[in-house]
Amino acid sequence: MPKKYILSLDQGTTSTRAIVFDENGIPVRTAQREFRQIYPRPSYVEHDPKDILATSLEVMREASEGFDIAAVGIANQRETVIVWDKNSGEPVYNAIVWQCRRTADKCNRLKEEGYEDLLYERTGLSADAYFSATKLEWILENVEGAKERARRGELLFGTVDSFLLWNLTGGKTHATDYSNASRTMLFNIHKRCWDDDLLKIFGVPEAMLPKVCSSAHPFGTIAGGLPCEGVPIAAVAGDQQAALFGQRCFKRGQVKNTYGTGCFLLMNTGDKPTDSRRGLITTLAASIDDKPDYVLEGSVFVAGALVQWLRDELGIISSSAESESLALSVPDTAGTFIVPAFVGLGAPYWDSEARGTICGLTRGAGRAHIVRAALESIAYQVFDLVHAMERDLGEDISGISVDGGASENNFLMRFQADILGKKVLRPAVTENTALGAAYLAGLSSGVFADLNSLGKEAKIEVFAPSMQEQRRMELIEGWKKAVLRARYK
Repeated sequence: MPKKYILSLDQGTTSTRAIVFDENGIPVRTAQREFRQIYPRPSYVEHDPKDILATSLEVMREASEGFDIAAVGIANQRETVIVWDKNSGEPVYNAIVWQCRRTADKCNRLKEEGYEDLLYERTGLSADAYFSATKLEWILENVEGAKERARRGELLFGTVDSFLLWNLTGGKTHATDYSNASRTMLFNIHKRCWDDDLLKIFGVPEAMLPKVCSSAHPFGTIAGGLPCEGVPIAAVAGDQQAALFGQRCFKRGQVKNTYGTGCFLLMNTGDKPTDSRRGLITTLAASIDDKPDYVLEGSVFVAGALVQWLRDELGIISSSAESESLALSVPDTAGTFIVPAFVGLGAPYWDSEARGTICGLTRGAGRAHIVRAALESIAYQVFDLVHAMERDLGEDISGISVDGGASENNFLMRFQADILGKKVLRPAVTENTALGAAYLAGLSSGVFADLNSLGKEAKIEVFAPSMQEQRRMELIEGWKKAVLRARYK
């Protein structure tokens, strides 16, 4: 019988890629395009929705050529907000990206007015500009005529998945999945529906909102004239929940960390939510039915984006791959620490006022030390998340599964194992966000029979800690001091 192929559209923060997987979950072709990052003001981050759509169509066309695609799955950057005209499809404003901090003051007011407990109780989220609700409110308040048009039912809201679904289906599908809806700060994760009280708080008309479905769901077919015309879109999931699924973390207690633009540590906590007292959030997992598991998550805002900054803004590396050889060319950072709080600090600090800091510089510190410190800062931030998660759970985490572009950096993975004092498990396929979307689409479309049929042959590389405990604690103490300096006001 002919092989069946699944196309995953992985729409990320700085690039869009399409990966074709065969029926064994093996990637056979990849296409990728970076797209423009827009910074209108300090701490403002935007994308042009037309760039997102254009790069999506380009990579779908390039990757799918010559393959008989059975289904398409979509994984997307989460929390990013797009509002568009219901009839023309024209966006009313640029996409406001999850990294954008323009609504930080609004979130501080929500806390001062006593809404933080309500928001956490209903949504599992902190009152932070990271999430979608205040971004959507900003568009309705600041784009001329948007609020009235939304009330008249002329505008649609969605995270990036909804915008892509609407365009790929020719305007026939306005939907999202539980994993994306749970990131908006408008969705009740316990009742699994849009929350009327929260819609009133943020002034969002319900008519704007997409229908919420399970992640593995028949979302419609791709419209005529587009790449993969007539192929069913069989799955949608937020990128980090897709990666959790791709890592096959189907059971309570399983943990993964994705090294992308940011870092995202997720633990499956089963059918019961876990409250956090240490800055973590509770959200919904990608699901194959209407009863998704709960997830405990910690988010780092700047990880791989820091390496991109070294390349694009500082110009001290020519490619991300060069960072590994430079880091290995020196024995340590010469006492240098970088805290990449370009847009504040995420979990467990949730400090929107913190800013990026390089400290510990001496005359002997050079280019290689700066690069090494940048990579080490990613590992330190993940340490903070793991430590917070262990304290919330009251139990140790034995190790973490990893994926994402920066997980291919062997120096970073060895240092991560050392600074955690735990095993780091890296699968042969590190593009687990795309793989998770493929698994979900394959289950929905019948390419895969069940969960037990996924990833049986997966190979795992293990990075075991080897650093002496005294040295590990010295470095962690240095990191903590650096974070205090970044938070100094």
